[in-house]
Amino acid sequence: MLLMQVLVLLWLINFTPPLLAHFLEDKWSTPLDLGRSFRDGYPLFGPHKTQRGVLGGITAGLLIGTAFGFPWWVGLMAGALSMAGDLLSSFIKRRGNLPSGDIVPGLDQAFEGILPFLVLGPHLSLKIWEITFIFLLFGIGAYVGSLFLTQILRAEPHETYPRPISPRVRLREFRACQITSNPFHHLLNFEDCFYYHLFMKNVFRLAGIYERGKRNALHLKKTPLTLSFADLPPSFDGYTILFISDLHLDGLEGLTEQLLAMIGTLPVVDLCIIGGDLRMETYGPFDKALAHLCRLIPEIRTKDGIYGVLGNHDCTEAVEPLEKIGMRFLINDNAAIERNGEKMWIAGVDDPHYYRCHDLEQAFDKIPPDSFTIFLAHSNEIYKEAVAYAPQLYLCGHTHAGQIEIPGYGPIFTHSRAPRKLCQGVWYHGGITGYTTSGVGVSGVPVRFNSQGEVVIITLKSVSR
Repeated sequence: MLLMQVLVLLWLINFTPPLLAHFLEDKWSTPLDLGRSFRDGYPLFGPHKTQRGVLGGITAGLLIGTAFGFPWWVGLMAGALSMAGDLLSSFIKRRGNLPSGDIVPGLDQAFEGILPFLVLGPHLSLKIWEITFIFLLFGIGAYVGSLFLTQILRAEPHETYPRPISPRVRLREFRACQITSNPFHHLLNFEDCFYYHLFMKNVFRLAGIYERGKRNALHLKKTPLTLSFADLPPSFDGYTILFISDLHLDGLEGLTEQLLAMIGTLPVVDLCIIGGDLRMETYGPFDKALAHLCRLIPEIRTKDGIYGVLGNHDCTEAVEPLEKIGMRFLINDNAAIERNGEKMWIAGVDDPHYYRCHDLEQAFDKIPPDSFTIFLAHSNEIYKEAVAYAPQLYLCGHTHAGQIEIPGYGPIFTHSRAPRKLCQGVWYHGGITGYTTSGVGVSGVPVRFNSQGEVVIITLKSVSR
């Protein structure tokens, strides 16, 4: 028991700095050496050794050691000595001109693993073999942890990866997109797997309404919507947009066929916009969803193409194959559509709900002031941020109109941080006209009650001021 406590203490001291970096990102991340160089011209420790990390490691030693029943000063000194060993390793690596963050097996674990025993050994009367045993296990665990950090959380998962590298985002992507085999994705996504699939489905089955809810979810409606703007360029008067979002086509048998049948009855539109959430689940393989989309995308008839954004269910690995069949993603990006020398702009951001990788400044970059702009985001949650960029129209989805509504009350859950009045239909805020679609498909449990999936046909109209 004592040996395990010491091992866990050392591991947690070691893991605290990267954990703080994961949760706090750039907050309080001042390098310990303040960017100074040693007399050899190389950095003293490098940017990965921060004041936050060192103080966090020392504090972890104090708190965890005390929790294990060690005197407070023993845990404090163990944390301080471990951090001192970590800094010594970094100092040595910088003298070898190794980049900050590089892994050197053995050196990275040696000093921070052995120096704490200067206090732990005598106080706990540890034998040499016990110290050696703990040190070896610590080194293996710390090395595996550093590999996970550098090879996964600080590495691009594929060549066309469109996001800045962030350990927080990469960990979420790892759970959602890289772990695709059973049983691991079930264990790493406990809420979705067990709450929705084991609990909620059975609740609806026991109530005798599950099959009715599935039939409801297959019943799509066509929503014609005319939106008028005083500053719409005349050449875009009457411009039509097919807006579909939250497809989740792999989550309900027959949904793709229903959507294809409806789209087949529509006239050619000027533009198609897809608002994200292409996959049913938030974890596991996305091949099935891609197969459905490869049936759908070629059947959408437009004059100016198909544009889309990523949602909280989507993996960046889906971008390249979908762009090959005609869909263009706006991942914090924009595009201009031209008619008779006049332009309308489409600005789209990355998912603002779960991954929170939206960057409005980048999305609106180089769009001329006073241009007519349609802003596309998966969810309505950044409506306040959008005001500063003054788009005329904000298109979004994510809420499914609650998917399950109580008459007279509305959605039970909207899964959005935005006010409920912005979670379905047309809304207005700060000069922006917004539309939140109820989406095409369903997520979680494949049922709808008192809500209906929709395909929206937007017509833009020009009105005089």
